[in-house]
Amino acid sequence: MATRPDSKPTIAPVVGSDDERRFTDSGIEIRTVYGEEDVEPGLEERLGEPGEYPYTRGIHADMYRSRHWTMRQYAGYASAKETNERFHYLIDHGSTGLSMAFDLPTQLGRDSDDPLCLGEVGRTGVAIDSIDDMRRVFDGIPLADVSTSMTINAPAAVLLLLYELVGEEQGVDASELQGTTQNDVLKEYIARGNFIYPPEPAMRLTTDLFAYCRERIPKWNTISISGYHMREKGCSAVQEVGFTLANGIAYVQAALDTGMEVDEFAPRLAFFFNCHNNVFQEVAKFRAARRMWARIMRERFGACEDRSLTMRFHTQTGGSTLAAQQVENNIVRVALQGFAAVCGGTQSLHTNGYDEALALPSERAAGWRCAPSRCLPTSREWSTPSTRSRARTSSRPSPTRSRSARRS
Repeated sequence: MATRPDSKPTIAPVVGSDDERRFTDSGIEIRTVYGEEDVEPGLEERLGEPGEYPYTRGIHADMYRSRHWTMRQYAGYASAKETNERFHYLIDHGSTGLSMAFDLPTQLGRDSDDPLCLGEVGRTGVAIDSIDDMRRVFDGIPLADVSTSMTINAPAAVLLLLYELVGEEQGVDASELQGTTQNDVLKEYIARGNFIYPPEPAMRLTTDLFAYCRERIPKWNTISISGYHMREKGCSAVQEVGFTLANGIAYVQAALDTGMEVDEFAPRLAFFFNCHNNVFQEVAKFRAARRMWARIMRERFGACEDRSLTMRFHTQTGGSTLAAQQVENNIVRVALQGFAAVCGGTQSLHTNGYDEALALPSERAAGWRCAPSRCLPTSREWSTPSTRSRARTSSRPSPTRSRSARRS
């Protein structure tokens, strides 16, 4: 790890202006130009075809030609009523999925009137103290018609049950509910600190949710194994993949230890990655992660079903890359990161507001035309979604060729 007094720790060597070398944040040196000799043998085997093992080039044969990625905007603040109004606004303006933010007291399993929660209620998300709050959040929103991502971890089982009960009151069978609970407690110990229980019982709650959803809510993604938060904490792209896959292995093994078969729960595992500014590195990261996960599931855990081998992931653009000065420049950063995520074959995408380095997004930044609309030119005006994947691609980041940035 390279450091100097006036810089934060970094994996990449710190080079001066007189040094011609360039590095990614993972310490990968970027050459001036790349040729065929830089491509290691066995490329065709490593790539495969889109929609086929090892899924390097994408988990679907047609990718975005048949269906675009889900466009989500993270929402939830203050009261359940205000969050409900925001959800209606997003749906009315074309959002294809809801992403629900909870305040810190809810994330830690505490009621809003707990003295420890003074000053934190409704700040980072909506406060949910009872089923009445969940009813208000989804008042007038048919749960049979929406997919809801719930960013909740330690108390995930409780919040999912409240959601299921609201659906039941609407006449929606649990088997028809669609969405995701983040439910990734390991990254809480590593990067966020919002855990309630010691690791062993916390892992038991996680795997119990796997079993519960298999029986009652089969369309629900039971976990979103998250590298995003560790990248925000300062790890590199390579480390993000390493830590995320290590956590994924731990969850799979824990579920197997309870007696479940791998193909009973693996198809509903999902992932959550960050996306920073180095387009070529980010695209290569997504492709490599898909390939490694497919091999891990087949070779280490003996998974047989195709859906057990595929890595389905959500991407959020990098909050830590945004600058508090000249905030409009962040629009370009976020657009570039969204482009990289699409090139990498993401299944859903969240783009950050341009002024998030200052505070919660302003009304203008959070408005549909200024946030999710960054996804729309990528899908409708650019040719990005039209080609499934280039057959020949360098496994190294390239500053001169766009071939490794073709969508997977």
